[in-house]
Amino acid sequence: MSEPQILEGKEAYQQELRSLQVELVKLQYWVQSQGVRVLVLFEGRDAAGKGGVIRRIIRHTSPRIVRVVALPKPSETECGQWYFQRYVAHLPQRGQMVLLDRSWYNRAGVERVMGFCTGEQVQEFFVSCPQFEEMLVREGIHLIKYWFTVSQEEQERRFQARCTDPLKRWKFSPMDVEARTRWVDYSRARDEMFEHCHTVLTPWHVIDADCKLSARLNCIHHLLSQLNYRDMMPPEIQLSPLSDVSEGSSASMPAPLEPVYRVVDL
Repeated sequence: MSEPQILEGKEAYQQELRSLQVELVKLQYWVQSQGVRVLVLFEGRDAAGKGGVIRRIIRHTSPRIVRVVALPKPSETECGQWYFQRYVAHLPQRGQMVLLDRSWYNRAGVERVMGFCTGEQVQEFFVSCPQFEEMLVREGIHLIKYWFTVSQEEQERRFQARCTDPLKRWKFSPMDVEARTRWVDYSRARDEMFEHCHTVLTPWHVIDADCKLSARLNCIHHLLSQLNYRDMMPPEIQLSPLSDVSEGSSASMPAPLEPVYRVVDL
């Protein structure tokens, strides 16, 4: 294994992130023009930074091409359906990439640990899941699965930060409170899930997320490496000078709001 590239400081991180985000835009053009279907699963420990990686991926992409799907808990109707049915509705169309923030692996994780499903349902999942994913791949969907791992100490530090920061408090749910006491249960559930669902056709890729900045770069870099895309970005656009710089008639335009802030460049 080669030694990782060392980036010193936030500025170096931002430069590398921008370089990767440019490549993501190139990937987006390729996906759209070639009618490629990409499905990326983001799973892992609570507070492992999955959402932060997803936000960096989509920051400069089109939501029509790169979509994020984060489903709420299943409705009563969905609970009576085939387990994978609610996810099928969100599979990528041709020319789309879908990022699943949590996925059907809820059955092997939170549902199992918290007692929301039976042991028989879990065992059925272990049989059905590899078959379902094989069907997706045979259909032509590029399926990429990421598991974000974080130490118990780092998870607790992030939980504490969420409790005290009003901008992050919404991230901390009653389920997280319960999960704090079930670290070992989640570890055992994860290990058994890997045993059954880490296959040659649809392997898991584990991201060390103790350092959020490193995790973001490593995940995006790996994602780009999994798709043999070509640079299909259009050339730069040269705009000719405007011949008539006028605002037109504003007789019917309402008066602007009274400003509350004025930002001055320093």
